[in-house]
Amino acid sequence: MYSARCRLAVARHTSNVRHARCYQWRIKGRSVGFRAMRGARSSEDQAEDTRGQLCLSVSAFSVGVACLGLLVYLMFTSYWLFPALYFTWQLLDWHTPERGQFGRRVDCVRRWKVWQHLSNYFPIKLVKTAELSPSRNYILGCHPHGIISMGAFACFSTESCGFAQAFPGVRSTLAILAGLFRLPIYRDYIMSAGMRPVSRHSLEYMLTRRGVGNAVVIIVGGAEESLACAPGINTVVMRNRKGFVRLALECGADLVPVYSFGENELYKQVVLPEGSWGRRLQALFKQIMGFAPCLFLGERWLFLPYRTPITTVVGSPISVPKLQSPTEERVDHYHTLYMEALTELFHKHKAGCGLADTHKLQII
Repeated sequence: MYSARCRLAVARHTSNVRHARCYQWRIKGRSVGFRAMRGARSSEDQAEDTRGQLCLSVSAFSVGVACLGLLVYLMFTSYWLFPALYFTWQLLDWHTPERGQFGRRVDCVRRWKVWQHLSNYFPIKLVKTAELSPSRNYILGCHPHGIISMGAFACFSTESCGFAQAFPGVRSTLAILAGLFRLPIYRDYIMSAGMRPVSRHSLEYMLTRRGVGNAVVIIVGGAEESLACAPGINTVVMRNRKGFVRLALECGADLVPVYSFGENELYKQVVLPEGSWGRRLQALFKQIMGFAPCLFLGERWLFLPYRTPITTVVGSPISVPKLQSPTEERVDHYHTLYMEALTELFHKHKAGCGLADTHKLQII
């Protein structure tokens, strides 16, 4: 009897030890698996960073100039027929960007996977604050310009931030420098992405001859605003820029303020003081070429931007009547309403986008 009880106790003890060891093994397996998962996740993040940096390298580089140089080089080789045919076709197709036709817009280009990697790198987020009816046309004024307007590019010329899902039935079109549409091959890409020249003829065509549901995005500050951007500075150039308001009145398009928080944090720039010889040279270059030569420095390889989150907030539309010949008083009235709406949008969302309550929006 005693020996049987001893054997039973020993068996129970042995079974408990085995269960304990199995439990320890399971715990160790989970911890090892967790560490492996963390290592895999870290590798995925590193791969995402690499893809984002590659996308930025390609996009930040002067792709249009490279395409032009390639075609010029091919002209002096046995493949001269290809650039000759392309240049001939480009001359015949010279005015297509100004007409703002949607026939060259390709939605699959706007949904390329490369744009998702680009948005995830910072990351870039689109915030919707109000509905945009597809039965109206809109002019979205985007601020600030920054160095490369990355927030406007990702949100309105690609679908990486989900513009089509946020505003169903509304087509966004980013208006950019007209000179870029003169560069061979590159012009075809930016047209397929839905971008158009920021000229009056092109914008009028988009707002009057393409039906409704059009959202034309204009970076109001332009090249002059890029000269004033720097980390920690929230300055927009628009106090004397009223052309987009007059265009909205003539076309009956509602005005929508947009602010990209974090856009000015992407690069460190040497802001030259007003009146200095360096600033005068920048202004002269901008007057001749259409864009300003900024003295900036990035995080890696000098030109890659700092990895700073960008939040592009789309405000509420300002209802604008259609007037064939708006007076200066009406233009000033809606221009004032727009500046007030932009200021309210900035102060309402600045805390949620990482800015302190002491930050102010300076309109010059």
